[in-house]
Amino acid sequence: MSKEILVERTGGPEQLRLVDAVVGDPGPGQVRLRQRAMGVNFIDVYHRTGLYKVPSLPFTPGIEASGVVEAVGHDVANVRPGERVAYAGVLGAYAEARLVAASRLVPLPDAISDEQAAGMMLKGLTARVLLRELLPLARGDRVLLHAAAGGVGLIACQWARHLGLELIGTCGGPEKAALALAAGATHVIDYRREDFVERVKELTGGMGVKAVFDSVGADTFMRSLDCLRPFGMMVAFGQSSGPVPLLDVLTLTAKGSLFLTRPSISTYIADPQRYLTMARDLVEVVASGVVKIRVSARYALGDAAQAHRDLEGRLTTGSVVLIP
Repeated sequence: MSKEILVERTGGPEQLRLVDAVVGDPGPGQVRLRQRAMGVNFIDVYHRTGLYKVPSLPFTPGIEASGVVEAVGHDVANVRPGERVAYAGVLGAYAEARLVAASRLVPLPDAISDEQAAGMMLKGLTARVLLRELLPLARGDRVLLHAAAGGVGLIACQWARHLGLELIGTCGGPEKAALALAAGATHVIDYRREDFVERVKELTGGMGVKAVFDSVGADTFMRSLDCLRPFGMMVAFGQSSGPVPLLDVLTLTAKGSLFLTRPSISTYIADPQRYLTMARDLVEVVASGVVKIRVSARYALGDAAQAHRDLEGRLTTGSVVLIP
């Protein structure tokens, strides 16, 4: 018998219930995984509320975790029982044990702990998409990243520094600003004390940045367009403050022939080979120490509702994990 979190109908954090579950034997191409830590992300909130649709109800939320392989299907050759692995992009992570496709599993080196692995897979792959997949970025390029002290933010700050980018981060409060600076942001704007548009113009000599990475949404989207240089790219990859307002496409013309994209990590990791290439790249930069994973909050699996409340209340920084 195993424990898992079940959502029977969409709604608030109270919909996250701890229940008993039976995990069977792995079928062809599957692995039974005894999970050691699960990542908590805003996409889990979106699934819980119904903003992002899931295949069916009820469902178990969560799409990243780490653990140890307990058993493998007869045709599985890429992992073996007893091996430590992690994955991202497979719904159903809030569970003590589960079945998962072997093709989604990435072996972990000793240099990466279970908690770090659970806190890095989805966030780290998202950071990689932002910095290396969406547009060509070269050393010295300036970019703006909102929520720079968040899970994706702290990873992106470090990776951007490694790539030689001039990353301007925004966050709320001096403690979060200090975290982002320590992680590698070139400049940090405390939006509670400064106007981020005016400050970006000041820092760039009025030129603007090449890209804005915005996971905040309603509170930042429209004004972020004013931070871009001509031909700059607006990257909306989340909406923690609420949905982005409707946009007249001519606004992009008026503000400098801007580009706009709304990437989904699930699209970028849908192809198994591309996913593994990106995941191995992430594992390499973390194992080498280039990117350090900061796990700031740990909750018992049964306290998933409180983890969601704290995440939505912007009370967390870095990575948040559940422990079975």
